[in-house]
Amino acid sequence: MSFTKVLATGAFIVACAAPVLAADMYKTDQGHTEVRIAWSHAGVSTQHGEFTKAEGTLMLDQDNVEASSLTAKIEAASISTGFGPLDDHIRTADFLEVETYPTITFESTAISRIGDAAADITGNLTLHGTTKPVTMAATMTHLGEHPLGAFIDYYKGDWAAFAATLEIDPAEFGVGMTIPVGKLVIEISTELKAPG
Repeated sequence: MSFTKVLATGAFIVACAAPVLAADMYKTDQGHTEVRIAWSHAGVSTQHGEFTKAEGTLMLDQDNVEASSLTAKIEAASISTGFGPLDDHIRTADFLEVETYPTITFESTAISRIGDAAADITGNLTLHGTTKPVTMAATMTHLGEHPLGAFIDYYKGDWAAFAATLEIDPAEFGVGMTIPVGKLVIEISTELKAPG
């Protein structure tokens, strides 16, 4: 995405990469990918959890951001709140029903650039067997060589990273119909590596 590279000075410049076929592929690095969720517990407190198994592919067109695409897959059963009984309950038919609907997926349909490093990513979210359009607000936080590449071989090569947020109503996906949970806030932070 011609999202700009972040320089040590904090300034942004347009990425000047060598010509590529159509888009550069980046795959999520599991060790540095977080999908966090937050919800109100009946208005009493805010609860948090994380899906610990998620993977995605970013096809990044550096000359035309709008032509880029993003897909992601999350293992619903990987939900972790830090409290086992709650995790088990979330996995039941009261909420995610993971045995019937084991994966949560996202596939982008449009990307609208907003400024140098931000974009709205619209796509189809499939949760609990229901697919609905959603839009996440994303900010590119890195594009280019990883700062750790000079010290650790694994990090050599091109990397991309972004943070994104979106808010959904689980009831629209048939989740929590017997126990309403209100809005669900999803926060994503990920580093993605170019193969090779």
